[in-house]
Amino acid sequence: MHVRRTLAVALASVMAVGALAACGDSPNANRDGNNAPSVLNIGMPNGPQTENHNPFLTSASAASLGYRWMIYEPLIMDNLIRPSDAGKPWLATKAEWSNGYKTLALTIRDGVKWSDGKPFSAEDVAFTWELIKKTEALNINALPLLDITTSGSTVTVNFGAPQFVNQHKILTTIPMVPKHIWSTIADPATDINKNPVGTGPYALKSFTPQTTTLTVRDNYWQELPKVKELRYTSYNDNNAQTTALANGESEWSFVFIPNYKTVYVEKNPEFNKVWPASVLGIHGLYINVTRKPFDNPVLRRAMNMVINRNDIFVQAEAAYFHPEVTSVTGIPLPAGESFIAPEYKGQTHKVDVEGAKTLLTGAGFKLEGNVLKDPTGKPVTLKLSDPAGWSDYITSLEIVKDNLSQIGIAATVEKANQDAWFTAVEEGNFEASFRWTNGGATPYDIYQTIMDGRLLKPIGTASPQGNFGRFNSPEATKALEEYASAPDDAARTTAMNTLQKIFVEQMPMIPVGADNAGGAYVTKNWVGWPDDQNPYAPAQPTQPNAVDVVLHLKPAS
Repeated sequence: MHVRRTLAVALASVMAVGALAACGDSPNANRDGNNAPSVLNIGMPNGPQTENHNPFLTSASAASLGYRWMIYEPLIMDNLIRPSDAGKPWLATKAEWSNGYKTLALTIRDGVKWSDGKPFSAEDVAFTWELIKKTEALNINALPLLDITTSGSTVTVNFGAPQFVNQHKILTTIPMVPKHIWSTIADPATDINKNPVGTGPYALKSFTPQTTTLTVRDNYWQELPKVKELRYTSYNDNNAQTTALANGESEWSFVFIPNYKTVYVEKNPEFNKVWPASVLGIHGLYINVTRKPFDNPVLRRAMNMVINRNDIFVQAEAAYFHPEVTSVTGIPLPAGESFIAPEYKGQTHKVDVEGAKTLLTGAGFKLEGNVLKDPTGKPVTLKLSDPAGWSDYITSLEIVKDNLSQIGIAATVEKANQDAWFTAVEEGNFEASFRWTNGGATPYDIYQTIMDGRLLKPIGTASPQGNFGRFNSPEATKALEEYASAPDDAARTTAMNTLQKIFVEQMPMIPVGADNAGGAYVTKNWVGWPDDQNPYAPAQPTQPNAVDVVLHLKPAS
C-alpha cells in the first residue's frame, strides 16, 4: 500500500473551514454525562470535500479523511512500521498461503454483523473478491485473480502469479463489503455509496463539505470503543490544520507542520505530540517521461545531480517530516541498508552542478547563457505542480525550481486545485510533481510504484497505483515480476540489484525524502496512542490501522 499523504477531493471555492469548525458547540458538547470525553476530533488539510463514501476509491472523501476504515474493515491488520511482525487477525482469523504464494486460504470470523444487522459471512468475502476481479477500476493493485471458492467459513483465493510482495495489500488494504448491498449497485467504480454499511465500529451520522461525523454502533463484534463519536474536519491547508491542533480544536491529523516544536508542541508540551514513524517508502519528483526532452534519461540524471535534497529536508520538511534519502538508489537508510546492491553501497547523493553540465553537453544539450537548449535547439522548460495547500511540497518545488535554474532549465511552480491535481497526475497530464510511493516490507513497493510496466496506462487513462510518469522499461517490469515470483532470497536479491541499476541509470523519478506513517495527536482527552515505546500501529488517521488506534484509546484521567 501507500503510506502516503491522504488523497483528497476538493471543491473549487475556498471556504473558512477552521472558523466553521470552531463554533456551534457548547463547551460540554464533547463530553458525556460523567464529564468524560466522548468525541474525538480528527482533521486533515484537504479542503472542502465532495460526498463519496465508496471505500474502494482512493479519490473519495472516505479515503481523503480516512473514515472509510472506521466503517469498513480488512481481513488482517498488518503494521508497516514493524513489517516483520505477524498481522493481527481481523475479519479473518487465519490467512494461510500455499502453492508458492499463489493460493490464499482465509478462515472467516464468526459472529460479525454488518451495521444494518445482517450477518457477515464467507459469502461476503468471496463476493468482494469477485467484485474486484470483474471491475478493473477497483483492482487498483492489478491483482491477477483467478477462481474464488467457499467451503463453510473458508474462502480460497487463487492468483495467476505469486503474491509474496502483495501480502499486505491483499490482507490489509482491501475493505470487505456486503453482498446484499453491493450486488445491487450498477457501477461500483462510480457509485458514491450514499448509505455505507460496514462491519466497522462506526456508522455515518452526517456529512457536510467541511465535517463528517460518525457514531459508534452497538452491535460491533469487538469491545465497543470508548470514543462514542468521530468528527472529521477537512481544513483548507496545512496552516489551518496546524492551528486547530495547537489550540486543541483538532486532536489527530497527518499534516506537515513547519517549525513544529514552536508552533505546535510547545503550545502545550504536556499533551501536543508528534510521532513521525518511518517506513520503506519515499517521496520525490515524478517526471512525465513522455514529454520531450524529458524522455532522455541523461537530462533526468542531470536534474537529479543539481536537486539539493538536504535543503528540501531542512527548509521544506522542517528537518523531521520526510528524512533525507541519501543513497543514490533512492532506498531509505538505515531501514533499507540490507537491500543495497554491492555496487551502490556507500554511494550517496551529492550536488554536482558542473558534473551535470558536463553530462548534458555530452548528450547534445547546449547551455547558452542561462538557457539550456535540447539537441533540437529548443529551450528546456518545466512546469512543477502540487496542491496549493500542501506547504511543504510547494516549498520543495520552489527549491527545485532554483536548483534547476543552475543548469538553465526554466521551471515554473503551479499551485493546483487538489482534485484537479490528483486527476492530472493519475492520468499522466502533468510535467513534474512531488508525490509519494507505496511502502512495504521491502524496497519492491518503491520501485513498483515508479517503474512497473503493468501499471502503464495511456495518457488520459488513470493509473492510481503508480507509474505516474509513464516510464516504459520492459527490463524493469521483468525484474519486478522476477522479484515477486522468486523462489528464494537469492533470486530476489538478483532482481532487486537489477531494479537499483535501472533506477540509478535512468532516474524515472528523483528521490528526495523517506516517507512516514506517523501523525500529530493531542493526549489531553484521549490516551493510548502509538509511540516509540508502543508502536502497535501507524499513527496516520488515513491508514487501515486507524481503527485499531481508536480501539486502543481511553479517556485521559
